[in-house]
Amino acid sequence: MGFGDLKSASGLKVLNGFLSDRSYVEGYVPSQADVAVFDAVSAPPTADLSHALRWFNHIKSYQSQKSSLPGVKKPLGQYGPPGVADTTSGSAPAAKEDDDDDIDLFGSDEEEDADAARLKEERLAQYAAKKSKKPALIAKSSILLDVKPWDDETDMSKLEECVRSIQMDGLIWGQSKLVPVGYGIKKLQIGCVVEDDKVGTDILEEHISAFEDFVQSMDVAAFNKI
Repeated sequence: MGFGDLKSASGLKVLNGFLSDRSYVEGYVPSQADVAVFDAVSAPPTADLSHALRWFNHIKSYQSQKSSLPGVKKPLGQYGPPGVADTTSGSAPAAKEDDDDDIDLFGSDEEEDADAARLKEERLAQYAAKKSKKPALIAKSSILLDVKPWDDETDMSKLEECVRSIQMDGLIWGQSKLVPVGYGIKKLQIGCVVEDDKVGTDILEEHISAFEDFVQSMDVAAFNKI
């Protein structure tokens, strides 16, 4: 396809014949196809080439807005009647059909996907780093214990001293008081805060019950998560 040399009379004659039954190079409205051909014509066609001259003057009226005309400008060799090659000096050669194989139609999408994936990984890494700097949440519980003596002759001060002597990582003793249970007997009610992963009620009972000279039994009166 082509018009021959549009800078010569023979090329303009081909253009004139091409436009004898159409208003524009392509389609039914001015487009980038008309701009491409117009830019290749060096001078207005002569009066005897009426179709080309009509087209030339019409497209010239769009010069101030030619960049906004629809379509994509292609090489001159892709316009015009079949069987005529483009020989206009300075025009870009027509692209071969095989060249389509070298065009990566999806390259930009893949690049965008890669950028999005990289950005997501960066944000996840930032979040993980930020989270790792925060101190781990330590699960704790508040426990109220009832420690019962053998009888009313048990030294409750010594009993409490024994209980508070139990020291371990994750255990903090709190306030205490003596609560009457009847017949002059009082039980020791003592609170503590423990770290759940380190101290459990079984361990406390084992250690407290070890003071068998003072302690008859131990019960959990209250247990609350902090």
